[in-house]
Amino acid sequence: MIKVNKLCVIDDDEIYTFTVKRLIKQTGAAEETLFFENGQMAIDHFVNYQHQPDMLPEVILLDLNMPVLDGWQFLDQFTQLVPAFDKSITVYIVSSSIDEADYIRAKAIREVSDFIVKPVNADTLRNLVGRLNAA
Repeated sequence: MIKVNKLCVIDDDEIYTFTVKRLIKQTGAAEETLFFENGQMAIDHFVNYQHQPDMLPEVILLDLNMPVLDGWQFLDQFTQLVPAFDKSITVYIVSSSIDEADYIRAKAIREVSDFIVKPVNADTLRNLVGRLNAA
């Protein structure tokens, strides 16, 4: 099974995070998973560990609609941090939004690899991790 060392989920939906946690375990997609319930918590982590690549994930699954710092605000700050990272991090937006404007906006952000509509299933998760390893 193809897997990553660290996968990060940034989402405030408890049901979704419970489900994706089970999927990650079931598929063996990651050795370790970081969970943040809003973008600010994730940014704080990235700032604190920006020069420690082993503490940063290879993949981020990012929701758009969250309190404190939503997905778009997270991306604004994250894209400014990227040059400081000694590691490549792949970002997938995973959202229940089906708004075409969100999709277009996401495609315009270089750091966003894809826009996935919830729910994520085991095959989708395997595919996302597999794409990363194929690159």
